[in-house]
Amino acid sequence: MPDEVLRTPLLRRLLERAGVERPAYTHLDCSNRHEPVEDTLTWAELLIHVRAVAAKLREVIQPGDRVAITARQDLSYVVAFFGALYAGAVAVPLSAPDVRAHRERLVGVLNDCDADIWLTSEALVERLTEFAGAEPVPAPREIIAVDTLPPDPADQSPPSPVSPEDPAYLQYTSGTTRSPAGVIITHRALSAACWQICAAYDVDERTTCVGWIPFFHDMGLAQLLAGTMHSGGRTVFIAPLEFIRRPERWLLLMSAYPNTLTAAPNFAYDLVTEAVPEAKRAEYDLSTVSIALSGSEPVRAATVREFLAAYEPHGFPRGAFRPSYGLAEATVYVASGDSSGPVVTEVDGREVVEIGRPRGQRVRVVAPSDRVLPAEGDTGEIWVKGPNVAAGYWRRPELTAEVFGAELDGEGGWLRTGDLGKIRDGRLSVTGRIKDLIIIDGRNHSPHDIEETVAAAHPLLGPERIAAFSVDGDEGEGVVVVAERARKAPDFDEPEIARAVTRAVAERHDVRLRAFFLVKPGGLPRTSSGKVARSAARTRYWAADGTESPHGS
Repeated sequence: MPDEVLRTPLLRRLLERAGVERPAYTHLDCSNRHEPVEDTLTWAELLIHVRAVAAKLREVIQPGDRVAITARQDLSYVVAFFGALYAGAVAVPLSAPDVRAHRERLVGVLNDCDADIWLTSEALVERLTEFAGAEPVPAPREIIAVDTLPPDPADQSPPSPVSPEDPAYLQYTSGTTRSPAGVIITHRALSAACWQICAAYDVDERTTCVGWIPFFHDMGLAQLLAGTMHSGGRTVFIAPLEFIRRPERWLLLMSAYPNTLTAAPNFAYDLVTEAVPEAKRAEYDLSTVSIALSGSEPVRAATVREFLAAYEPHGFPRGAFRPSYGLAEATVYVASGDSSGPVVTEVDGREVVEIGRPRGQRVRVVAPSDRVLPAEGDTGEIWVKGPNVAAGYWRRPELTAEVFGAELDGEGGWLRTGDLGKIRDGRLSVTGRIKDLIIIDGRNHSPHDIEETVAAAHPLLGPERIAAFSVDGDEGEGVVVVAERARKAPDFDEPEIARAVTRAVAERHDVRLRAFFLVKPGGLPRTSSGKVARSAARTRYWAADGTESPHGS
């Protein structure tokens, strides 16, 4: 990696495009309209608006202060994030308080980060004011609507000076295995990750990044905001709920713009396959898709096969599908597949999609017990070391030391990901997560494997709508499964579904379920990226004393 990439803050690239009238960021507004409407900022316009935000922030903060961004997914968010960085602040990308499921997390993060300046849009000021008064959060010193700040074309101020090791933003984790923690992303890590992503996926100024992943999620921020700032290409995006309401809008994004790069978790590929009928698929030409990366959650072999079967006939190139692996602690990127297309292999008797090779960093698989590198092809914990690795967790020194301070062969500073994997012929496969492992009678069981078995046990169940987790009781450790039924389920026989699931898990895994809960659609708690949150499901459906929760019925 060129040294100058590490020494150059991301925002200096914006200065290089002063006066450039090419489109930079486009929001497709889907509200109250049959057809989406483009709202675009050119590079020249973006710089003017970013400077306006920075000028306002410099009046009310000191460099290094935290600034919360709690806005809807529109151009105000783009301007607010880059404006905070331009002013030398530490940005804290968050959601708007619109979605009730996000409010509890929003309260926790605002208490943790101590940001007393909130950036938003004019449309949300009143709601945020009410939110601040009604919820147990530190009262903001000021709520700034960035879309009301007057732009000043005469402002030629440069970005505030920062060092490579200064924090650029706090990326709060999605909280699948523990309460959300603020990952400290330095300017060095951000620049390195942008270089890695653009190099791995051949992203340049000709690339159009399209998608809907939330900006407050690490993958959405890296792909749709930071990556385009680094490359000088273009981003076109919609709000996440607009994809959930009409999944075909994602196909529109992929087909309407040239040389597109998109990214999504595995469940989104399932959704766009299941929810969009063949007649509707035929309306889209996907031959211009350059990269469609799948990350943030396990990439299922069945999803890959079904998505390609559905969309290759409509021009989607097989080599564009890129299984990928990353995490917030590594500023999102660790490894990815290549243009040869997804590779499915067998690991411990089950199908696993290979992730591919790392770029610009080192990846090792380490035996959890003695920290000795296992033999080629053996399973262990994935460790990462590189310039993209974050500086630690905000105000959590013990957790920082545990996760970021590992030592291997006399060298410190390795990131312990908590994920299990193996490396074969230089290619990484991710096989599970250490803290999610279920241990019954001394045997390890992956909850992901059990969930796949449950999904196939009955037609009214499906992938990405199931949580399997372990519980302790008088009988020792056991397994509980919570499953959402299909949204358009006809009359169903719940005992019959339970019998089918119990039988399938016993036959496939030699495990007797402690309990099975069938819940309504949307009944499973999820992280900000849409993943099922197993630990939160355990809390919701299994009481602390080891008895069934009343919410499970």
